[in-house]
Amino acid sequence: MNKTKILIFFLGFVVLSKPLHADAVKLESQNKPVSMSVETAAFKAFFSPEPDAHSVIYEVKRGDNLTSISKKYHVTADAIRRTNHLETDKLALGARLKISTYKLSVVVDKSQNTLILKGDEEVLKTYTVATGANNSTPVGVFKITDKLIHPTWYRPDGKVIPYGDPANLLGTRWMGISKPGYGIHGTFESQKLGRQITDGCVRMKNEEVEELYGLLTPGTEVTLVD
Repeated sequence: MNKTKILIFFLGFVVLSKPLHADAVKLESQNKPVSMSVETAAFKAFFSPEPDAHSVIYEVKRGDNLTSISKKYHVTADAIRRTNHLETDKLALGARLKISTYKLSVVVDKSQNTLILKGDEEVLKTYTVATGANNSTPVGVFKITDKLIHPTWYRPDGKVIPYGDPANLLGTRWMGISKPGYGIHGTFESQKLGRQITDGCVRMKNEEVEELYGLLTPGTEVTLVD
């Protein structure tokens, strides 16, 4: 009889403890930053120095530097640096550099709160972002017009918020698009990504907007869809 009572008490304790544990896990997951990004094999190949079908090999000539080579091929110096695992900007005469021939573009899906980086028509990487509350992110095809590191935020009310001020919502990078006042930028509140909460801009985790910033040139196409 005593054994039966003990068994009933034990089973009751297990049943009661499960919801409490589940609630704790749920609460913990709600407090974790949302930073889901998915990169494809093509994205990994992009940053490999091994030649592939989407690249050319350039041999460094006298007078070359990363800036001149990047302008020649319409890529960023950061992309060349990262792809070829360069530890310095000094280029040896005759060095062979892999240069991507992908035409990069960006598609932002407002309903899914995702930003897709594409090379030609191939998906390279998908990032979780935040978009505008009340459908305030514009829809259409735009281009990147300007790029800023540690941007100052010029608020709609005219107040100027410098980088480093806790009230500055732009994070570490800004890429303006050809819709005045709108752009892609970072955030110090990555736990709020995956939601429609901004004033209309596309908000990314700082580390991820820095990665994108290092790949995209002014003129890159940005498509925003519902």
